[in-house]
Amino acid sequence: MYMTLMGTVLIAAVVGSLAEKTGFTRNGYLQSIIICIGGAFLFFFVQIMFGRMFGFNLAFGSPGLNAIVSSVGALIIVPTHWRK
Repeated sequence: MYMTLMGTVLIAAVVGSLAEKTGFTRNGYLQSIIICIGGAFLFFFVQIMFGRMFGFNLAFGSPGLNAIVSSVGALIIVPTHWRK
């Protein structure tokens, strides 16, 4: 579980920096990385809590794919929610 969590953080940081480098977002490198890591943490812990509690799987596939999808989702939701 700990190695999966560290891999999730690493993948989320890479997704955040790549999103900023390619021009997908214009938040700044540090802000994009923080948003991606936060989204990946949130999905990881919700998946652990509710997946084990209620017995259904909230995953999209492998842990790496979960980290990528949750990071991109956080990058789409968080900045556009506060942008006018």
